[in-house]
Amino acid sequence: MSDPLRDRIERYYAAVPLLFADAEDFGPLRLFVRKAPGAPYYGGPSHAQPTAEGADCVDSADIARVRARQRELGVPEAFEWLAESAPTLQARIEAAGLPVLRRPLMVLPPRRSLPPQPLPNGVALRALAADDPALPAALALPRLAFATKPIPTTGPSDPADPARPADRAELSRLAEELTEDGTVATARPTIRAGHKTLVAALAPDGTPLATGHYHPATGATEIGGVCALPSARRQGLAAAVTAALTAHARDHGVDTIFLAYAKETVARIYARLGFRPAGTTLLIANQPARS
Repeated sequence: MSDPLRDRIERYYAAVPLLFADAEDFGPLRLFVRKAPGAPYYGGPSHAQPTAEGADCVDSADIARVRARQRELGVPEAFEWLAESAPTLQARIEAAGLPVLRRPLMVLPPRRSLPPQPLPNGVALRALAADDPALPAALALPRLAFATKPIPTTGPSDPADPARPADRAELSRLAEELTEDGTVATARPTIRAGHKTLVAALAPDGTPLATGHYHPATGATEIGGVCALPSARRQGLAAAVTAALTAHARDHGVDTIFLAYAKETVARIYARLGFRPAGTTLLIANQPARS
């Protein structure tokens, strides 16, 4: 029996890549190939997922054809799909030698927004415009945050400067790198067109301390990329960014808001905010950025 929420989420996953990529079909598999350089969507510059029809009829030859095309393009040999839409695909992907990770989904109840969350003194939340001076560093922050283990808390953060100098220096370096490789230039028209909303928690000097984003499509969106600068963690910044993103999405007509999580500790935070299990699981194969 069809599940309405799952169907909405699956339509979303099928539609969003087409804002940024072309689709190439390989039997029951579809490969999304980016149209322009820049930060990838769904964890890679190309993205593969089963099509709705025949999604559970994939064989090893289909997988091999997609992987060969990905190697030709020089992109990760990555796949992504909802577990319930193709129950046997995980075993076939793993048999091909690709690691598969599970990411359960949570959804915000309909018509519900989250109340603003408390922020440290001097920190402000802002949805970044395409020409915002903080944009390069905000786009770079996930690369730093997801590559760095949490820093043990030894005492209260300095509210006037919650980011350590080493973090600031690395963030600046990464921002320059993303500017030079075209990632920032590619993101600007996407933000301007409303295809991507990026919210940042900013220090008084404008340094992004936490960020998150969403891409709306088909009346739905996934909240993604929520992270904090390593030395600015454990201050409630990620929760504040998540609440701001959901409020922004609701204000712009998004009905279905969901997210994926990797750790139960993270799920408990989202549950306290008001998210509930969506009853479906995203599976990702060989996709480090999504992990």
